[in-house]
Amino acid sequence: MPDHTTEATSEPIEEREPLPGWPPRDFLAPFVLLAVSLQRAHGYVIEDYLQTLGIFGITMSTLYRTLRQMEKDGFLESTWEPGPTGPARRVYTITDAGNAWLDSSASMLQAYRETIDRFFGLYGATRSQADDTSDQKETQR
Repeated sequence: MPDHTTEATSEPIEEREPLPGWPPRDFLAPFVLLAVSLQRAHGYVIEDYLQTLGIFGITMSTLYRTLRQMEKDGFLESTWEPGPTGPARRVYTITDAGNAWLDSSASMLQAYRETIDRFFGLYGATRSQADDTSDQKETQR
């Protein structure tokens, strides 16, 4: 797996602790669909992909439950294929409905991103003003 690091620190992503409550419940599905849209995959390949994106704290039971629900909803299809050295594995493929839902999810995530960008724009400006005020008070002493 590639050696990814966080932007805020140089700590490798693989060594980070998952944040409590992260990722949010509905956050996983678009990433799973994206992974399967890039390549037909079984669960462990999808898990590896999620981890390279910095998404930790997902148990395999949660991932497989999500995959089964997405198949039931018509977003994925699966087939059993022989494993290279072991038992058969369920391999997932995205459907046309899954691609449409992925497009819709991308639009929703873009809207979230814009909202988060506005938050950090305001947060950074507020923090900068607070730091400037503290600096001025220190100089006046």
